[in-house]
Amino acid sequence: MTVRTEIADGVALVTLDRPERHNALDLATTAELTATWREFRFDDTVRAVVLTGAGRRAFCTGIDRAAEVPQPPSPYSLDDPLRAIGPKANDLWKPVIAAVEGMACGGAFYLLGEAEFLIASEHATFFDPHTTYGMVSAYESILMAQRMPLGEIARLSLMGTAERLSAARAYGIGLVSELTPPGAAAEVALRRAATVAAQPTGAVQGTVRALWAAKEAARAQALAHAPQLIALGNLPPGQQAELFAARRRDGGG
Repeated sequence: MTVRTEIADGVALVTLDRPERHNALDLATTAELTATWREFRFDDTVRAVVLTGAGRRAFCTGIDRAAEVPQPPSPYSLDDPLRAIGPKANDLWKPVIAAVEGMACGGAFYLLGEAEFLIASEHATFFDPHTTYGMVSAYESILMAQRMPLGEIARLSLMGTAERLSAARAYGIGLVSELTPPGAAAEVALRRAATVAAQPTGAVQGTVRALWAAKEAARAQALAHAPQLIALGNLPPGQQAELFAARRRDGGG
């Protein structure tokens, strides 16, 4: 199991548990995340959720580069294993708080983009490597554009691995709602989740649904364009792998 779940006093702590891979998402982990959110829909003992990554080096670094994702031969079809890893994608309207330690990049934005709010340690960093490796940042940029100024997500996504958004800057632009000392993000998030879980659950879930309704139409229309943009703009997988390998040889991030 690469997703650990602990439930106590109405709060579920969900931990991505692949610290040796910076909590990158392989296909088994994506399936476990999807199953976890769907199970929570039927579990009345869960009234709020904290999502975090194991260790202090990374919250999540997106799709594992070693993962092999089979694709259909049709140019009109694109299988994205990260589309269903978030709570909202699985019709879960219980509040989710993300606790970020270390790096959060690329595909991690699928998860951060569907959390109610973010708590991060002072050494957390956010970045999006897609363009550096010849890939379109579509779903990631669309989701994050819903929760941070357009200019900031444009800078982050267009500059690839050359740009890092610090925790302090993320807090300043409202992406992060609270900063903690290193190692304390999950602990603080659990306290905030306990407060949320103590409120009447129907009112809480209704409020979550209302908050998302505020941007849902624009979000849905934007996401509908993502598969075509990725199909048109991505380099072939072999060329992406060459760029990735070259940066590894050069010591790049």
